[in-house]
Amino acid sequence: MSQNDAESNKLKLLSHNDLNGFGNGGEGMAMQVTSDGRRIMYIAHESAPKNFTGVDVSDPRNPEIVVQTDLPHSGVRSNSLAVVGDVMLVAFQSSRPGGTPAGVGVYDIGDPARPRQISHFDTSGPHSRGAHCLWWVDGRYAHVTTGAADFVPTNPKDDQLYMIIDVADPTNLKEVGRWWLPGTREGDPEAPPERQPRDVGFRLHNGNVYPERPDRAYLGYIDAGAIILDVSDMTHPTMISRVDYHPPFPGFSHTALPLFGRELMIVSDEAVTEDCSDYPKLTWVMDIRDETNPVIISTFPMPPKEEFCGRGGRFGSHNIHENQPLDVSWSSETIIVSACFNAGIRVHDISDPFRPEEVAYYIPPVPAGTDGVNINDVYVDENGLIYAIDRKKGGLYILEMEL
Repeated sequence: MSQNDAESNKLKLLSHNDLNGFGNGGEGMAMQVTSDGRRIMYIAHESAPKNFTGVDVSDPRNPEIVVQTDLPHSGVRSNSLAVVGDVMLVAFQSSRPGGTPAGVGVYDIGDPARPRQISHFDTSGPHSRGAHCLWWVDGRYAHVTTGAADFVPTNPKDDQLYMIIDVADPTNLKEVGRWWLPGTREGDPEAPPERQPRDVGFRLHNGNVYPERPDRAYLGYIDAGAIILDVSDMTHPTMISRVDYHPPFPGFSHTALPLFGRELMIVSDEAVTEDCSDYPKLTWVMDIRDETNPVIISTFPMPPKEEFCGRGGRFGSHNIHENQPLDVSWSSETIIVSACFNAGIRVHDISDPFRPEEVAYYIPPVPAGTDGVNINDVYVDENGLIYAIDRKKGGLYILEMEL
């Protein structure tokens, strides 16, 4: 794949790997440093046939695949994963309710070339598609977007809730607690939420908990907006606040990233159509000094709609680097790195949170055999190197910031 048509500003491409032609990256990227000092980047796949891929990025200019695993069948995907030490969690989601496997797979990756599944936490059920996303950074509690065997949604689109899972024994995961938007489960005393004009669903996408505030969970809850939970009692999470700005804006709140030192929260909305019919999908800056009343104060600037809606692929916000509290993850409260589908990787400076500025970008050429670029996820390591993956076919891109 030629890089001659790449568009870039202050992001330098170091290398590219097409993942053996299976370059459909999902929403899970995680770094492992092995006992012998190698650096392995694990990548979840957006859809079958592959489960996850491990890439040796010890030399970021020469990434080499060390393992690539297969899913059991085409009706399941492993969209998300997380790594702590030599253990990896993988989210398994069925294409239909009732399908299997569905839930969280646990792998021993002490030998990256020979990952070994050691357990599976089953969340399958008649109304469940299993797990879509997971967050696991402290080695103990996983925060998972999932259905459950005993959860019956009031609307089929509201089938995924927030579940806390104890991983103290990786061979025997246990549920600790769960939360869902009141009214989205059959039997709730609250009335079901009023459906949005473009109904995507009142269900969880991301739920993140940071060691700096282990008593708070920050949720992107799709049509329900951004939510802050009190999880000081993990067996009984309670809602502190909810910011819902759609309508008038189209739904799909995706990721909520707190910036504790500045009392801000960054919230991205996912673009989900390829014809710009759900435009605009933005990244919002919120003031959370009073966490009971978050206030939107700005949005990230995006490149012109007229230029990008005519390109193939989705256009708008999606994933952001989430400042994972890990030794191998970069953390910044002023520089935000985002995956923006056909707009590529965008970097914004929010030193002035009322006036975010774009300071860098990189858009690879359209991968052969596809209709557009679809940068799906980004991860920034402790050295400031950016790892980005394409949703359809492009594979892994490793970039250096020149800010």
